[in-house]
Amino acid sequence: MSKSVSNYWPTNVPSTLEYRLGKKPLHEYVKNNALEMPNKVAYSFYGNEITWSQVDEYVDRFAAFLASRGVEKGDCIALFLQNCPQYIIAHYGIQRLGATVVPLNPMYKEAELEYLLNEAKVKGVISGQELYNQLHNASKNTSSIEFIVTTNYADFLPIVPTLPVPDEVKAEKRYFEDTIDFVALLREHEPFMGKVDIDINHDIGLMVFTSGTTGRPKAAMLPFISALFKTAATVQANEVKEDDLSLAVAPLCHIAGMVMGVNTPVYSGCTSVLLTRFDPAAAIEAIEKYQVTVWYSVAPMNVAILHTPGIDKRNLTSLRRNMATSFGIPVTEQLAEQWKALTDGCLLYEAAYGLSETHTCDTFMPADQIKWGSCGIPTFDTEVKIVNPETGEGVLPGEKGEIVITNPGVFKGYLNRSDATAETLRDGWVHTGDIGSLDEDGYLYFHGRLKEMIKCSGYSVFPEDVEALLNEHPAILQSAAIGVPDPVRGESVKAFVVLKPDQKGRVSEADMIEWAKEHMAAYKYPRFIEFIESLPATSSGKVLRRLLKEK
Repeated sequence: MSKSVSNYWPTNVPSTLEYRLGKKPLHEYVKNNALEMPNKVAYSFYGNEITWSQVDEYVDRFAAFLASRGVEKGDCIALFLQNCPQYIIAHYGIQRLGATVVPLNPMYKEAELEYLLNEAKVKGVISGQELYNQLHNASKNTSSIEFIVTTNYADFLPIVPTLPVPDEVKAEKRYFEDTIDFVALLREHEPFMGKVDIDINHDIGLMVFTSGTTGRPKAAMLPFISALFKTAATVQANEVKEDDLSLAVAPLCHIAGMVMGVNTPVYSGCTSVLLTRFDPAAAIEAIEKYQVTVWYSVAPMNVAILHTPGIDKRNLTSLRRNMATSFGIPVTEQLAEQWKALTDGCLLYEAAYGLSETHTCDTFMPADQIKWGSCGIPTFDTEVKIVNPETGEGVLPGEKGEIVITNPGVFKGYLNRSDATAETLRDGWVHTGDIGSLDEDGYLYFHGRLKEMIKCSGYSVFPEDVEALLNEHPAILQSAAIGVPDPVRGESVKAFVVLKPDQKGRVSEADMIEWAKEHMAAYKYPRFIEFIESLPATSSGKVLRRLLKEK
Protein backbone atom coordinates (compact mmCIF):
# COMPACT_ATOMS: atom_id res chain seq x y z
CA MET A 1 0.00 0.00 0.00
CA SER A 2 1.20 3.54 -0.69
CA LYS A 3 -0.16 6.85 0.53
CA SER A 4 1.54 10.13 -0.46
CA VAL A 5 5.08 9.23 0.59
CA SER A 6 6.41 12.18 2.60
CA ASN A 7 10.07 11.47 1.83
CA TYR A 8 9.43 12.11 -1.85
CA TRP A 9 6.85 14.89 -1.56
CA PRO A 10 8.00 18.02 -3.46
CA THR A 11 9.78 20.49 -1.21
CA ASN A 12 7.67 23.51 -2.20
CA VAL A 13 4.27 21.77 -2.14
CA PRO A 14 2.21 21.69 1.08
CA SER A 15 1.30 18.10 1.93
CA THR A 16 -2.26 19.05 2.91
CA LEU A 17 -4.69 19.92 0.15
CA GLU A 18 -5.98 23.48 0.51
CA TYR A 19 -8.97 24.54 -1.63
CA ARG A 20 -8.38 28.05 -2.99
CA LEU A 21 -11.95 29.29 -2.57
CA GLY A 22 -13.35 26.55 -0.38
CA LYS A 23 -15.06 23.25 -0.98
CA LYS A 24 -17.71 24.13 -3.56
CA PRO A 25 -18.52 23.21 -7.19
CA LEU A 26 -16.22 24.68 -9.83
CA HIS A 27 -19.02 26.69 -11.47
CA GLU A 28 -19.08 28.73 -8.26
CA TYR A 29 -15.36 29.38 -8.78
CA VAL A 30 -16.31 30.93 -12.13
CA LYS A 31 -18.58 33.39 -10.33
CA ASN A 32 -15.93 34.16 -7.70
CA ASN A 33 -13.38 34.83 -10.43
CA ALA A 34 -15.83 37.25 -12.08
CA LEU A 35 -16.23 39.13 -8.79
CA GLU A 36 -12.57 39.16 -7.80
CA MET A 37 -10.87 39.67 -11.20
CA PRO A 38 -13.63 40.67 -13.65
CA ASN A 39 -11.36 42.19 -16.29
CA LYS A 40 -8.68 39.52 -16.27
CA VAL A 41 -8.53 37.41 -19.43
CA ALA A 42 -9.81 33.91 -18.73
CA TYR A 43 -9.52 32.36 -22.19
CA SER A 44 -7.86 33.58 -25.38
CA PHE A 45 -9.24 31.89 -28.50
CA TYR A 46 -6.98 32.69 -31.48
CA GLY A 47 -6.76 36.26 -30.14
CA ASN A 48 -10.33 36.71 -28.89
CA GLU A 49 -9.80 37.55 -25.22
CA ILE A 50 -12.72 36.60 -22.99
CA THR A 51 -12.64 37.99 -19.45
CA TRP A 52 -13.88 36.25 -16.32
CA SER A 53 -16.87 38.60 -16.10
CA GLN A 54 -17.79 37.69 -19.69
CA VAL A 55 -17.38 33.96 -19.03
CA ASP A 56 -19.64 34.23 -15.98
CA GLU A 57 -22.30 36.18 -17.87
CA TYR A 58 -22.25 33.73 -20.79
CA VAL A 59 -22.52 30.81 -18.35
CA ASP A 60 -25.53 32.42 -16.66
CA ARG A 61 -27.21 33.20 -19.98
CA PHE A 62 -26.69 29.63 -21.14
CA ALA A 63 -28.07 28.32 -17.85
CA ALA A 64 -31.14 30.53 -18.32
CA PHE A 65 -31.68 29.03 -21.77
CA LEU A 66 -31.44 25.50 -20.36
CA ALA A 67 -33.90 26.38 -17.59
CA SER A 68 -36.32 27.73 -20.21
CA ARG A 69 -36.15 24.32 -21.88
CA GLY A 70 -37.08 22.56 -18.69
CA VAL A 71 -33.60 21.30 -17.79
CA GLU A 72 -33.45 20.38 -14.13
CA LYS A 73 -31.01 18.99 -11.62
CA GLY A 74 -29.87 15.53 -12.70
CA ASP A 75 -30.76 15.89 -16.39
CA CYS A 76 -28.07 14.79 -18.86
CA ILE A 77 -26.89 17.33 -21.45
CA ALA A 78 -24.27 16.24 -23.99
CA LEU A 79 -21.40 18.24 -25.48
CA PHE A 80 -20.45 17.16 -29.00
CA LEU A 81 -17.84 19.80 -29.82
CA GLN A 82 -14.23 20.47 -30.66
CA ASN A 83 -12.28 22.70 -28.25
CA CYS A 84 -13.83 26.18 -28.23
CA PRO A 85 -15.14 28.80 -25.75
CA GLN A 86 -18.65 27.45 -26.32
CA TYR A 87 -17.52 24.19 -24.72
CA ILE A 88 -16.42 25.97 -21.52
CA ILE A 89 -19.59 28.08 -21.37
CA ALA A 90 -21.92 25.13 -21.92
CA HIS A 91 -20.05 22.89 -19.46
CA TYR A 92 -20.46 25.30 -16.56
CA GLY A 93 -23.91 26.48 -17.66
CA ILE A 94 -25.14 22.89 -17.43
CA GLN A 95 -23.59 22.37 -14.02
CA ARG A 96 -24.94 25.69 -12.71
CA LEU A 97 -28.40 24.10 -12.86
CA GLY A 98 -27.16 20.95 -11.13
CA ALA A 99 -27.50 19.07 -14.41
CA THR A 100 -24.96 16.52 -15.66
CA VAL A 101 -22.38 17.14 -18.41
CA VAL A 102 -21.99 14.22 -20.85
CA PRO A 103 -18.88 14.78 -23.04
CA LEU A 104 -19.00 13.05 -26.43
CA ASN A 105 -15.88 12.63 -28.54
CA PRO A 106 -16.20 14.52 -31.88
CA MET A 107 -14.72 11.42 -33.53
CA TYR A 108 -17.83 9.34 -32.74
CA LYS A 109 -19.87 8.10 -35.70
CA GLU A 110 -23.65 7.67 -35.97
CA ALA A 111 -23.94 4.17 -34.50
CA GLU A 112 -21.73 5.10 -31.54
CA LEU A 113 -23.69 8.29 -30.92
CA GLU A 114 -27.02 6.51 -31.04
CA TYR A 115 -25.90 4.01 -28.42
CA LEU A 116 -24.44 6.65 -26.08
CA LEU A 117 -27.36 9.06 -26.35
CA ASN A 118 -29.80 6.29 -25.50
CA GLU A 119 -27.64 4.91 -22.70
CA ALA A 120 -27.55 8.25 -20.84
CA LYS A 121 -31.07 9.34 -21.88
CA VAL A 122 -29.62 12.66 -23.01
CA LYS A 123 -32.14 15.52 -22.94
CA GLY A 124 -30.22 18.03 -25.05
CA VAL A 125 -27.06 18.22 -27.15
CA ILE A 126 -24.73 21.12 -27.94
CA SER A 127 -23.04 20.30 -31.24
CA GLY A 128 -20.49 21.79 -33.58
CA GLN A 129 -22.16 22.59 -36.89
CA GLU A 130 -19.79 20.29 -38.80
CA LEU A 131 -20.98 17.38 -36.64
CA TYR A 132 -24.70 18.07 -36.88
CA ASN A 133 -25.61 15.75 -39.76
CA GLN A 134 -24.40 12.58 -38.05
CA LEU A 135 -25.96 13.74 -34.77
CA HIS A 136 -29.25 14.36 -36.57
CA ASN A 137 -29.21 10.87 -38.07
CA ALA A 138 -28.30 9.28 -34.73
CA SER A 139 -31.05 11.18 -32.91
CA LYS A 140 -33.75 9.71 -35.16
CA ASN A 141 -33.51 6.53 -33.09
CA THR A 142 -33.51 8.20 -29.69
CA SER A 143 -36.55 9.20 -27.65
CA SER A 144 -35.04 11.38 -24.93
CA ILE A 145 -33.59 14.31 -26.93
CA GLU A 146 -35.76 17.42 -26.64
CA PHE A 147 -33.46 20.05 -28.19
CA ILE A 148 -30.21 20.48 -30.11
CA VAL A 149 -28.01 23.57 -30.06
CA THR A 150 -25.56 24.06 -32.92
CA THR A 151 -22.63 26.43 -33.04
CA ASN A 152 -20.06 27.77 -35.45
CA TYR A 153 -16.59 28.00 -33.89
CA ALA A 154 -15.90 31.14 -35.93
CA ASP A 155 -18.54 32.97 -33.89
CA PHE A 156 -15.91 33.32 -31.17
CA LEU A 157 -13.01 34.25 -33.45
CA PRO A 158 -11.66 37.82 -33.39
CA ILE A 159 -11.84 39.94 -36.55
CA VAL A 160 -8.10 39.48 -37.00
CA PRO A 161 -6.85 36.17 -35.46
CA THR A 162 -3.43 36.25 -33.83
CA LEU A 163 -2.63 32.57 -34.46
CA PRO A 164 -2.98 30.16 -37.43
CA VAL A 165 -6.66 29.08 -37.54
CA PRO A 166 -7.66 25.56 -38.66
CA ASP A 167 -9.96 25.36 -41.68
CA GLU A 168 -12.85 23.87 -39.69
CA VAL A 169 -12.83 26.89 -37.39
CA LYS A 170 -13.04 29.30 -40.34
CA ALA A 171 -16.02 27.51 -41.91
CA GLU A 172 -19.00 29.60 -43.01
CA LYS A 173 -21.84 29.68 -40.52
CA ARG A 174 -24.70 27.25 -41.12
CA TYR A 175 -28.23 27.12 -39.73
CA PHE A 176 -30.34 24.01 -39.37
CA GLU A 177 -34.05 23.47 -39.09
CA ASP A 178 -35.27 22.67 -35.56
CA THR A 179 -31.96 23.59 -33.87
CA ILE A 180 -31.03 26.61 -31.76
CA ASP A 181 -28.02 28.77 -32.54
CA PHE A 182 -25.59 29.13 -29.63
CA VAL A 183 -24.82 32.83 -30.06
CA ALA A 184 -28.48 33.68 -30.63
CA LEU A 185 -29.58 32.03 -27.39
CA LEU A 186 -26.92 33.96 -25.45
CA ARG A 187 -28.37 37.19 -26.84
CA GLU A 188 -31.97 36.22 -26.18
CA HIS A 189 -31.73 35.15 -22.53
CA GLU A 190 -31.06 37.27 -19.49
CA PRO A 191 -28.59 35.77 -16.99
CA PHE A 192 -29.90 33.02 -14.73
CA MET A 193 -30.43 34.43 -11.25
CA GLY A 194 -31.61 31.31 -9.43
CA LYS A 195 -29.73 29.14 -6.98
CA VAL A 196 -29.67 25.35 -7.22
CA ASP A 197 -28.69 23.47 -4.08
CA ILE A 198 -26.03 20.89 -4.88
CA ASP A 199 -24.74 18.10 -2.69
CA ILE A 200 -21.14 18.22 -3.86
CA ASN A 201 -20.38 14.72 -2.59
CA HIS A 202 -23.33 12.91 -4.15
CA ASP A 203 -24.92 14.89 -7.01
CA ILE A 204 -23.54 13.88 -10.41
CA GLY A 205 -21.87 16.70 -12.30
CA LEU A 206 -20.18 14.62 -15.00
CA MET A 207 -20.93 11.37 -16.77
CA VAL A 208 -17.98 10.05 -18.77
CA PHE A 209 -18.28 7.08 -21.11
CA THR A 210 -15.57 4.50 -20.62
CA SER A 211 -15.03 0.86 -21.46
CA GLY A 212 -14.22 0.27 -17.79
CA THR A 213 -12.71 -3.18 -17.41
CA THR A 214 -15.21 -5.07 -19.59
CA GLY A 215 -17.91 -4.68 -22.24
CA ARG A 216 -19.41 -1.83 -24.23
CA PRO A 217 -18.91 1.78 -23.09
CA LYS A 218 -20.49 2.52 -19.73
CA ALA A 219 -21.35 5.88 -18.20
CA ALA A 220 -19.16 6.50 -15.15
CA MET A 221 -21.04 8.80 -12.76
CA LEU A 222 -18.74 11.40 -11.17
CA PRO A 223 -20.04 13.71 -8.42
CA PHE A 224 -19.16 17.42 -8.35
CA ILE A 225 -16.48 16.76 -5.71
CA SER A 226 -14.51 14.63 -8.18
CA ALA A 227 -13.74 17.56 -10.48
CA LEU A 228 -12.99 19.95 -7.62
CA PHE A 229 -10.77 17.50 -5.74
CA LYS A 230 -8.73 16.33 -8.72
CA THR A 231 -8.32 19.84 -10.14
CA ALA A 232 -7.25 21.27 -6.79
CA ALA A 233 -4.81 18.39 -6.28
CA THR A 234 -3.34 18.78 -9.77
CA VAL A 235 -2.98 22.55 -9.48
CA GLN A 236 -1.35 22.39 -6.05
CA ALA A 237 0.94 19.43 -6.81
CA ASN A 238 2.22 21.04 -10.02
CA GLU A 239 2.39 24.54 -8.56
CA VAL A 240 0.11 26.20 -11.11
CA LYS A 241 -0.40 29.83 -10.06
CA GLU A 242 -2.92 32.57 -10.77
CA ASP A 243 -0.32 34.50 -12.79
CA ASP A 244 0.50 31.49 -14.98
CA LEU A 245 -0.55 31.32 -18.62
CA SER A 246 -1.53 27.87 -19.80
CA LEU A 247 -1.95 26.34 -23.26
CA ALA A 248 -4.97 24.08 -23.82
CA VAL A 249 -4.77 21.87 -26.92
CA ALA A 250 -5.69 18.43 -25.57
CA PRO A 251 -9.32 17.46 -26.36
CA LEU A 252 -11.63 18.94 -23.74
CA CYS A 253 -13.92 15.92 -24.11
CA HIS A 254 -11.16 13.70 -22.73
CA ILE A 255 -10.90 13.51 -18.93
CA ALA A 256 -7.27 14.72 -18.84
CA GLY A 257 -7.97 17.55 -21.28
CA MET A 258 -10.96 18.46 -19.13
CA VAL A 259 -8.87 18.74 -15.96
CA MET A 260 -6.21 20.85 -17.64
CA GLY A 261 -8.24 22.85 -20.17
CA VAL A 262 -11.71 23.26 -18.65
CA ASN A 263 -11.09 23.12 -14.89
CA THR A 264 -7.55 24.28 -14.13
CA PRO A 265 -8.00 27.88 -15.39
CA VAL A 266 -11.26 28.16 -13.43
CA TYR A 267 -9.78 26.75 -10.23
CA SER A 268 -6.44 28.59 -10.35
CA GLY A 269 -7.65 31.81 -11.98
CA CYS A 270 -4.88 31.63 -14.57
CA THR A 271 -5.33 32.65 -18.21
CA SER A 272 -5.58 29.91 -20.83
CA VAL A 273 -4.79 30.06 -24.54
CA LEU A 274 -7.36 27.71 -26.06
CA LEU A 275 -6.79 26.02 -29.44
CA THR A 276 -9.32 23.84 -31.24
CA ARG A 277 -6.72 21.15 -31.80
CA PHE A 278 -2.98 20.63 -31.74
CA ASP A 279 -1.02 22.05 -34.64
CA PRO A 280 2.75 22.45 -34.19
CA ALA A 281 2.90 25.84 -35.92
CA ALA A 282 -0.01 27.26 -33.91
CA ALA A 283 1.31 25.84 -30.62
CA ILE A 284 4.79 27.26 -31.21
CA GLU A 285 3.37 30.66 -32.10
CA ALA A 286 1.03 30.63 -29.10
CA ILE A 287 3.87 29.87 -26.69
CA GLU A 288 5.99 32.65 -28.22
CA LYS A 289 3.31 35.31 -28.54
CA TYR A 290 1.52 34.81 -25.24
CA GLN A 291 4.53 33.75 -23.16
CA VAL A 292 2.91 30.48 -22.10
CA THR A 293 4.33 29.17 -18.82
CA VAL A 294 2.43 25.90 -18.25
CA TRP A 295 1.41 23.24 -20.76
CA TYR A 296 -0.20 19.82 -20.63
CA SER A 297 0.73 17.76 -23.68
CA VAL A 298 1.07 14.21 -24.91
CA ALA A 299 4.60 13.19 -25.83
CA PRO A 300 4.02 13.08 -29.63
CA MET A 301 3.20 16.82 -29.47
CA ASN A 302 6.59 17.58 -27.96
CA VAL A 303 8.30 15.39 -30.53
CA ALA A 304 6.44 17.16 -33.36
CA ILE A 305 7.62 20.54 -32.10
CA LEU A 306 11.20 19.32 -31.68
CA HIS A 307 11.15 18.13 -35.31
CA THR A 308 9.67 21.35 -36.70
CA PRO A 309 12.07 22.91 -39.23
CA GLY A 310 13.75 26.00 -37.79
CA ILE A 311 12.63 25.26 -34.24
CA ASP A 312 16.07 26.18 -32.88
CA LYS A 313 15.38 29.77 -33.95
CA ARG A 314 12.07 30.02 -32.07
CA ASN A 315 11.70 31.33 -28.53
CA LEU A 316 9.91 28.92 -26.17
CA THR A 317 11.81 30.03 -23.06
CA SER A 318 8.69 31.29 -21.24
CA LEU A 319 7.71 27.66 -20.51
CA ARG A 320 8.56 26.49 -17.00
CA ARG A 321 6.38 23.35 -16.56
CA ASN A 322 5.24 20.78 -19.10
CA MET A 323 3.22 17.87 -17.74
CA ALA A 324 3.02 15.21 -20.46
CA THR A 325 1.43 11.82 -21.01
CA SER A 326 3.17 8.87 -22.67
CA PHE A 327 0.71 8.05 -25.44
CA GLY A 328 2.41 6.36 -28.38
CA ILE A 329 5.77 7.87 -27.47
CA PRO A 330 7.11 7.62 -23.89
CA VAL A 331 8.20 10.58 -21.80
CA THR A 332 11.84 9.66 -21.35
CA GLU A 333 14.79 11.42 -19.77
CA GLN A 334 16.27 11.86 -23.26
CA LEU A 335 13.11 13.60 -24.49
CA ALA A 336 13.03 15.75 -21.37
CA GLU A 337 16.64 16.83 -21.88
CA GLN A 338 15.93 17.76 -25.51
CA TRP A 339 12.91 19.76 -24.38
CA LYS A 340 14.88 21.43 -21.61
CA ALA A 341 17.57 22.49 -24.08
CA LEU A 342 15.01 23.88 -26.54
CA THR A 343 13.12 25.84 -23.87
CA ASP A 344 16.12 26.88 -21.80
CA GLY A 345 15.08 24.97 -18.70
CA CYS A 346 11.42 23.91 -18.89
CA LEU A 347 10.70 20.78 -16.83
CA LEU A 348 9.06 18.01 -18.87
CA TYR A 349 7.81 15.01 -16.91
CA GLU A 350 5.09 12.35 -16.83
CA ALA A 351 1.83 14.02 -15.83
CA ALA A 352 0.00 11.33 -13.88
CA TYR A 353 -1.70 7.98 -13.79
CA GLY A 354 -5.47 7.92 -13.71
CA LEU A 355 -8.67 6.80 -15.36
CA SER A 356 -12.15 8.11 -16.04
CA GLU A 357 -13.63 6.32 -13.03
CA THR A 358 -11.46 8.41 -10.69
CA HIS A 359 -11.48 11.67 -12.70
CA THR A 360 -7.81 10.83 -13.53
CA CYS A 361 -4.65 12.31 -11.93
CA ASP A 362 -4.45 9.77 -9.09
CA THR A 363 -0.69 10.27 -9.02
CA PHE A 364 1.68 13.12 -9.81
CA MET A 365 5.39 13.40 -10.43
CA PRO A 366 7.43 15.22 -7.77
CA ALA A 367 9.18 17.80 -9.93
CA ASP A 368 12.29 17.78 -7.76
CA GLN A 369 12.53 13.97 -7.56
CA ILE A 370 11.56 12.63 -10.98
CA LYS A 371 11.75 8.89 -11.63
CA TRP A 372 11.73 8.21 -15.36
CA GLY A 373 9.42 5.44 -16.46
CA SER A 374 7.17 5.89 -13.44
CA CYS A 375 3.85 7.72 -13.06
CA GLY A 376 4.95 9.41 -9.85
CA ILE A 377 3.50 9.06 -6.36
CA PRO A 378 -0.10 9.05 -5.10
CA THR A 379 -1.65 12.50 -4.96
CA PHE A 380 -3.35 14.05 -1.91
CA ASP A 381 -5.69 11.85 0.16
CA THR A 382 -5.08 8.92 -2.18
CA GLU A 383 -4.14 5.31 -1.51
CA VAL A 384 -2.78 3.00 -4.18
CA LYS A 385 -2.36 -0.76 -3.73
CA ILE A 386 -1.03 -3.47 -6.02
CA VAL A 387 -2.91 -6.73 -5.54
CA ASN A 388 -2.90 -10.20 -7.00
CA PRO A 389 -5.83 -10.03 -9.47
CA GLU A 390 -6.88 -13.58 -8.64
CA THR A 391 -6.67 -13.51 -4.84
CA GLY A 392 -6.94 -9.79 -4.07
CA GLU A 393 -3.97 -10.04 -1.73
CA GLY A 394 -1.28 -7.35 -1.73
CA VAL A 395 2.06 -7.99 -3.42
CA LEU A 396 5.59 -6.98 -2.47
CA PRO A 397 7.30 -3.79 -3.76
CA GLY A 398 8.46 -4.32 -7.32
CA GLU A 399 6.01 -7.15 -7.98
CA LYS A 400 3.34 -6.73 -10.63
CA GLY A 401 -0.37 -6.93 -9.95
CA GLU A 402 -3.62 -5.06 -10.44
CA ILE A 403 -3.69 -1.36 -9.52
CA VAL A 404 -6.49 -0.48 -7.08
CA ILE A 405 -7.19 3.06 -5.90
CA THR A 406 -9.29 4.98 -3.40
CA ASN A 407 -9.65 8.75 -2.93
CA PRO A 408 -12.38 11.46 -2.81
CA GLY A 409 -12.53 11.53 -6.62
CA VAL A 410 -13.80 7.97 -7.03
CA PHE A 411 -16.95 7.60 -9.13
CA LYS A 412 -20.37 6.54 -7.80
CA GLY A 413 -20.75 3.66 -10.21
CA TYR A 414 -21.82 2.96 -13.79
CA LEU A 415 -25.25 4.18 -14.86
CA ASN A 416 -27.72 1.27 -14.89
CA ARG A 417 -24.89 -1.28 -14.63
CA SER A 418 -24.97 -2.70 -11.13
CA ASP A 419 -22.99 -5.82 -12.06
CA ALA A 420 -20.18 -3.83 -13.71
CA THR A 421 -20.19 -1.41 -10.78
CA ALA A 422 -19.83 -4.25 -8.28
CA GLU A 423 -16.93 -5.68 -10.27
CA THR A 424 -15.01 -2.40 -10.46
CA LEU A 425 -15.98 -0.51 -7.30
CA ARG A 426 -15.49 -2.54 -4.11
CA ASP A 427 -15.72 -0.93 -0.68
CA GLY A 428 -14.67 2.42 -2.11
CA TRP A 429 -11.72 0.98 -4.04
CA VAL A 430 -11.57 1.14 -7.84
CA HIS A 431 -10.18 -2.07 -9.34
CA THR A 432 -8.66 -0.55 -12.46
CA GLY A 433 -7.99 -3.59 -14.63
CA ASP A 434 -4.48 -2.18 -15.10
CA ILE A 435 -1.27 -3.98 -14.23
CA GLY A 436 1.28 -1.98 -12.25
CA SER A 437 3.90 -2.11 -9.55
CA LEU A 438 5.05 0.11 -6.71
CA ASP A 439 8.73 0.49 -5.91
CA GLU A 440 10.05 0.79 -2.37
CA ASP A 441 9.74 4.59 -2.55
CA GLY A 442 6.05 4.47 -3.46
CA TYR A 443 6.40 5.40 -7.14
CA LEU A 444 3.82 3.75 -9.39
CA TYR A 445 4.79 1.99 -12.63
CA PHE A 446 2.18 1.16 -15.26
CA HIS A 447 2.74 -2.08 -17.18
CA GLY A 448 -0.43 -2.47 -19.24
CA ARG A 449 -4.04 -3.61 -19.25
CA LEU A 450 -4.96 -7.01 -17.85
CA LYS A 451 -6.97 -7.74 -20.99
CA GLU A 452 -4.10 -6.71 -23.29
CA MET A 453 -1.51 -8.87 -21.57
CA ILE A 454 0.08 -11.38 -23.95
CA LYS A 455 0.71 -14.96 -22.82
CA CYS A 456 3.83 -16.35 -24.54
CA SER A 457 4.86 -19.88 -23.58
CA GLY A 458 3.36 -19.32 -20.14
CA TYR A 459 5.11 -15.97 -19.62
CA SER A 460 3.18 -12.70 -19.15
CA VAL A 461 4.24 -10.07 -21.68
CA PHE A 462 3.00 -6.51 -21.42
CA PRO A 463 2.68 -4.56 -24.67
CA GLU A 464 4.05 -1.37 -23.07
CA ASP A 465 7.20 -3.23 -22.05
CA VAL A 466 7.84 -4.48 -25.59
CA GLU A 467 7.10 -1.02 -27.01
CA ALA A 468 9.45 0.73 -24.60
CA LEU A 469 12.27 -1.62 -25.57
CA LEU A 470 11.53 -1.41 -29.29
CA ASN A 471 11.47 2.38 -29.17
CA GLU A 472 15.13 2.30 -28.21
CA HIS A 473 15.88 1.33 -31.83
CA PRO A 474 17.25 4.44 -33.56
CA ALA A 475 15.00 3.97 -36.61
CA ILE A 476 11.69 3.72 -34.71
CA LEU A 477 9.39 6.68 -34.13
CA GLN A 478 6.49 4.74 -32.60
CA SER A 479 5.48 1.14 -32.03
CA ALA A 480 2.56 -0.88 -30.77
CA ALA A 481 2.61 -4.53 -29.70
CA ILE A 482 -0.23 -7.05 -29.70
CA GLY A 483 -0.58 -10.79 -29.22
CA VAL A 484 -1.32 -13.06 -32.18
CA PRO A 485 -2.24 -16.77 -32.01
CA ASP A 486 0.66 -19.21 -32.05
CA PRO A 487 -0.04 -22.98 -32.23
CA VAL A 488 3.02 -23.83 -30.14
CA ARG A 489 3.54 -20.85 -27.81
CA GLY A 490 -0.12 -19.92 -27.29
CA GLU A 491 0.57 -16.36 -28.38
CA SER A 492 3.47 -14.52 -29.93
CA VAL A 493 4.17 -10.81 -30.07
CA LYS A 494 3.54 -8.86 -33.25
CA ALA A 495 4.74 -5.26 -33.42
CA PHE A 496 3.44 -2.49 -35.66
CA VAL A 497 6.22 0.01 -36.26
CA VAL A 498 6.23 3.60 -37.50
CA LEU A 499 9.68 4.43 -38.84
CA LYS A 500 11.27 7.85 -38.62
CA PRO A 501 10.90 9.61 -42.00
CA ASP A 502 14.63 9.42 -42.80
CA GLN A 503 14.77 5.69 -41.99
CA LYS A 504 12.16 4.40 -44.45
CA GLY A 505 13.70 1.87 -46.83
CA ARG A 506 16.90 1.69 -44.81
CA VAL A 507 15.83 -1.06 -42.38
CA SER A 508 13.83 -4.22 -42.98
CA GLU A 509 11.36 -6.16 -40.85
CA ALA A 510 13.89 -8.99 -40.57
CA ASP A 511 16.57 -6.56 -39.39
CA MET A 512 14.25 -5.30 -36.68
CA ILE A 513 13.31 -8.77 -35.48
CA GLU A 514 16.99 -9.67 -35.24
CA TRP A 515 17.67 -6.46 -33.27
CA ALA A 516 14.77 -7.22 -30.90
CA LYS A 517 16.06 -10.77 -30.40
CA GLU A 518 19.34 -9.33 -29.16
CA HIS A 519 17.72 -6.79 -26.85
CA MET A 520 14.80 -8.73 -25.29
CA ALA A 521 14.16 -12.00 -23.52
CA ALA A 522 13.52 -14.96 -25.81
CA TYR A 523 9.86 -15.27 -24.83
CA LYS A 524 9.24 -11.55 -25.35
CA TYR A 525 10.76 -10.35 -28.59
CA PRO A 526 8.37 -9.84 -31.55
CA ARG A 527 8.18 -12.74 -33.98
CA PHE A 528 6.41 -10.49 -36.49
CA ILE A 529 7.02 -6.87 -37.50
CA GLU A 530 4.76 -4.83 -39.75
CA PHE A 531 5.70 -1.32 -40.87
CA ILE A 532 2.79 1.11 -40.79
CA GLU A 533 2.45 4.79 -41.68
CA SER A 534 0.68 5.72 -38.43
CA LEU A 535 -0.86 4.04 -35.40
CA PRO A 536 -4.60 4.25 -34.81
CA ALA A 537 -5.21 6.46 -31.80
CA THR A 538 -7.88 8.37 -29.92
CA SER A 539 -8.14 12.15 -30.20
CA SER A 540 -6.07 12.35 -27.02
CA GLY A 541 -3.27 10.27 -28.57
CA LYS A 542 -3.85 6.93 -26.86
CA VAL A 543 -2.95 4.07 -29.20
CA LEU A 544 -5.90 1.77 -29.98
CA ARG A 545 -4.37 -1.70 -29.96
CA ARG A 546 -7.77 -3.33 -30.42
CA LEU A 547 -7.94 -1.84 -33.93
CA LEU A 548 -4.57 -3.35 -34.71
CA LYS A 549 -5.82 -6.73 -33.49
CA GLU A 550 -8.87 -6.39 -35.74
CA LYS A 551 -6.56 -5.51 -38.60
